[in-house]
Amino acid sequence: MSEEQSKVMSAKEAVGKYVYDGCSLILGNYTVAAAMALVYEVARQQRKDLTVYSQSGVIDVEVLVASGCVDRLVSTYVYRGGGRAGGSAVERALQARTLQMEDYTNFQYNARLVAGMHGFTFIPVLEGAIDTDLFRIRTFMGDDKYRIISCPYTGKEILTVPAANPDVCIVHVQRADKYGNAQYWGALGSVAAAALSSKRIIVSCEEIVEHDVIKSSPHLTMIPSYRVDAVVEIPWGASPTEVIGYYNLDRFMFTLFAKACGDAGAMRAWMDEWVFGCKDRDAYIDHYARKFGSGTLNSIRAKAFYSAPASYGAAFTSIWDGDGRERNMGVTMEEFERYLKEKGALYE
Repeated sequence: MSEEQSKVMSAKEAVGKYVYDGCSLILGNYTVAAAMALVYEVARQQRKDLTVYSQSGVIDVEVLVASGCVDRLVSTYVYRGGGRAGGSAVERALQARTLQMEDYTNFQYNARLVAGMHGFTFIPVLEGAIDTDLFRIRTFMGDDKYRIISCPYTGKEILTVPAANPDVCIVHVQRADKYGNAQYWGALGSVAAAALSSKRIIVSCEEIVEHDVIKSSPHLTMIPSYRVDAVVEIPWGASPTEVIGYYNLDRFMFTLFAKACGDAGAMRAWMDEWVFGCKDRDAYIDHYARKFGSGTLNSIRAKAFYSAPASYGAAFTSIWDGDGRERNMGVTMEEFERYLKEKGALYE
């Protein structure tokens, strides 16, 4: 671990380095703990021609589409408050034909990520979708949205979806160390698969902790350091969505957004104030406190509720004792190798 380098960056640096025009960008969180601060930074940097993957798009997807960043969207659900009549940035873009969208079920969307995470090129899914508009209606993916193949074992027709390997994942977690070991708990959704199927990963977190904290609870590490490209410490980085252990859903801000998104002018004014008008998340929180006071944010701070500690203790940490002898046989490595050579069992 001492040989690893710190991957700590600002949101501006991380997005500037890894999110580029024309890339496929996946929003790694599912309904909760959305990487809002990173999404706002992508919008500020005006990335263009993005293909965005989002299992459940609400404010995050609406902001990116309203900013003109997205050409193509792969999703299972998008907020689109008010429907076709009330509209939203996504609905307006679909009607203007400036946005193409492919719909999948939650199972199919996750299946694509799981396939990508494991290095498969495709994966079977439930064939019932063949009789739905999900199968019939296709946009930019065309024939590659689904394919039907013959099972090599039974000859039965099987519905398949292609693996997804997005260029970049942005994901928010509770904590990480400076090397990128990212720990997340609560409703997991597709967090791990979204990150691990991607070529690059930007992690934002509520706090950066010492590596010893990570080691003390290894079961919480969803994304290992060797896969992470950037770590960004951003308190309140998912607000107005919730982060278990830190804060609840900010219904007040969500209401402001919901009222604005149905009208293009109101949505632009909201974004000019809360996205483009705040250079980073600190500025966003400062503006929020000046405008509305700190009471709302303080009221949604999480109250502590700790899980019981789990013991990861063992009698010893290595099969080699302090004198360099293997604990069962009592021999050194040199003695063991010599024994193997004598038996003709050591190949060099």
